[in-house]
Amino acid sequence: MAKVAHKLTTKQIVGLPPGLHGDGGNLYLRVRESGSRQFVMIFRVNGKQREMGLGGAGPPHGLTLAQARAQAETVRVALREGHDPLQQHAAENDAQQIDAGVPLFGAFADAFIATKEGGWKNEKHRAQWRMTLSVYAAQIRDKRVDEITTQDVERILAPIWLSKNETARRLRGRIETILNAARVQGHIPMDRANPARFSGHLELILPKFSPRNRGHHEAMQYGLVPDFVARLREREAVAAIALEFLILTAARSGEIIGMTWDEVRLQEKLWTVPAARMKAGRPHEVPLSDRAVEILRRVAGLSAQAPDEFVFQGQRRNRPLSNMAIEMLLRRMKVGVTAHGFRSTFRDWAGDHTGFPREVAEAALVAAVIAFDGEF
Repeated sequence: MAKVAHKLTTKQIVGLPPGLHGDGGNLYLRVRESGSRQFVMIFRVNGKQREMGLGGAGPPHGLTLAQARAQAETVRVALREGHDPLQQHAAENDAQQIDAGVPLFGAFADAFIATKEGGWKNEKHRAQWRMTLSVYAAQIRDKRVDEITTQDVERILAPIWLSKNETARRLRGRIETILNAARVQGHIPMDRANPARFSGHLELILPKFSPRNRGHHEAMQYGLVPDFVARLREREAVAAIALEFLILTAARSGEIIGMTWDEVRLQEKLWTVPAARMKAGRPHEVPLSDRAVEILRRVAGLSAQAPDEFVFQGQRRNRPLSNMAIEMLLRRMKVGVTAHGFRSTFRDWAGDHTGFPREVAEAALVAAVIAFDGEF
């Protein structure tokens, strides 16, 4: 067999532009827009093109060019002997699993979901867990949980981090949860950091996301919110009043529309959302800002305030505001965002302008606590 031409050099590895760069003999260096680099083998088996990742490229944790070429030769040997390198690799992983007693990520993730999904009331939520960890995380399903690296996680997230950020963020959190569960069960050393953690880790590798990166403008940049709220206050419609209250509390539109007076304690500046109306299925209390209380006092003058009456009423007596009323208001104001997008706006603001940990900011969204009080 002819000698494989080595076209790449070590110096080139760190400077090549985004794209696929061949070294010869089916070995390639893939450079993504994010700057990440990965060695891959691209070959055909039974007439079908296959791709096999070898590992990240370059320092501090990636493969050297010499190491990548050595792994590539192993793949080429398998091909010459008529084997499918991907199947062979999976079989070797299965053998390692049996020997070491350490589960593969895919099997462990499936078992984790089967154990937990009984407590998830939302079928869509269950389906999303299964889909994202099967489709987007396919690259690591055949890896032992104790062998998954930061580079593995970065390779999964990088292609969708800007184009499908919400999906990517949820996927990252799910991978982190699976690996944390594996650690608790003794499959990963307790002193080993989780490669899927974001703060101080993946956030330093992945490109910074802002609403301007979205494929559509569903969330408003938080710097534009004060001027937008000033425009809202010029309107008398109940939808405008309800939308400002939604922004102040970072609540979901369904929680606002279904809000009744028996949930409100104005003297205590408290709104208690019952479990039946919470996505998490748990009741919780939302502390209200002075402006939020002012809004409720204003709305109180528009209704009889019977305990079971809706706070933000529609055109008919004791009928809730239409689910489309707020969205139609946004369309008329030509701002190109959605009501739900203000929760993302809050999350971006909390991450950039407060010192609270990520977990606190996420919990604030679950709890629909005060978001922008004092900002406008």
